[in-house]
Amino acid sequence: SRAAAAAQALSASTSSTTTAAPPSKKRKRDPVDVAGTAGKRPAVNGHLQPAVSVNKSWASGSAAATDDASKGPVPCDDKEGHYIIVPDDMIARRYRTVRLLGQGTFGKVVEALDTETNQRVAIKIIRAIPKYRDASKIEVRVLQKLKERDPTNRHKCIHLQHWFDHRNHICIVSELLGMCVYDFLKENEFAPFPRHHIQSFARQLLGSVAFLHDLHLIHTDLKPENILLVNNGYKYVNVPAGKRNAPTRLKKILDSTDIRLGWSYPCDAFSLGCILVEFFTGVALFQTHDNLEHLAMMEHVMDKMPERFARAGARTKPEFFKEGSKLDFPKNKITSRQSRKEVRATKSLIELIPQTDGINKQFYDLVKRLLTFDPAMRITVKDALAHPYFSLRIPEDPY
Repeated sequence: SRAAAAAQALSASTSSTTTAAPPSKKRKRDPVDVAGTAGKRPAVNGHLQPAVSVNKSWASGSAAATDDASKGPVPCDDKEGHYIIVPDDMIARRYRTVRLLGQGTFGKVVEALDTETNQRVAIKIIRAIPKYRDASKIEVRVLQKLKERDPTNRHKCIHLQHWFDHRNHICIVSELLGMCVYDFLKENEFAPFPRHHIQSFARQLLGSVAFLHDLHLIHTDLKPENILLVNNGYKYVNVPAGKRNAPTRLKKILDSTDIRLGWSYPCDAFSLGCILVEFFTGVALFQTHDNLEHLAMMEHVMDKMPERFARAGARTKPEFFKEGSKLDFPKNKITSRQSRKEVRATKSLIELIPQTDGINKQFYDLVKRLLTFDPAMRITVKDALAHPYFSLRIPEDPY
């Protein structure tokens, strides 16, 4: 099958894959804010890897260098504070820009040539806005810690090469990587991965996130767009620290008060459960941006939320619940017909992962534990690595 052939390419020794023209969009997606992605480059070797990085100054090796001499009267920013990308532009007198790879809330990512090493790199250029500059400095400190604790990158996290300040833009340099998992799925018509690849991906992802959790770090934005395929594995792309409006930041846990704000380790476990279902089916598990609709879909997938959990939810988000701590969906005269239709069409987890054999049964049990409604009852990432699913020998699917 096409999916099997595509997945086989991931475990091949070359970087070639056969891809198809993208079909109609299969799921709703937020704009991707990534660092280190090489856009449409082919992916190879069926391994995945998370993004965490470290900071090292290109000038002194210990502190960020500021390219004061490059500042001049020529405008280099647009009205929103984004750096204007010009081909063959020299950044910090070292990096020659090649092309724009992507743009997000925090800034832009460009492919560049490091003229000192003659290697291609990715540079995240943060917007020249104080709140984004401040957030990027937090990100750099987190990435430094990750590289310090795993200098050989055994845990498959992105390692930043350098960071510096260029024309009032914090610039974070990392290796140039392959396409993200979402783009790979899209180019292969959202066909699911073979089961033996899913097991390998799951083991790597859980191991990488367990490493983050051991360092008291929570990712909070695990998704296929933030997993990049590389020659010998995958890497997560880290997301900017400090974003306040959506769960899209690599958040450092300083003390228990941060956990009470709503970001805690179980949220990463839930995200990994969603990703594994997407690997199995080829499409996103929850295709919505509406919170109430999302909760209703979750009840279709995982059954009704536990009473204790619902009572807690009703106290913090009373607008989503009705008398008796029941989810208030659909809301009369508010919920659209399309929303009702999409929730009704949501399949249960056991329908998504049919119990056809022992492999699927163990995979279903692992995912069910990762998607447990109540975070207090959800399996930890470290415990998930010890699940019987990972002791199974899964044969390669016939092609």
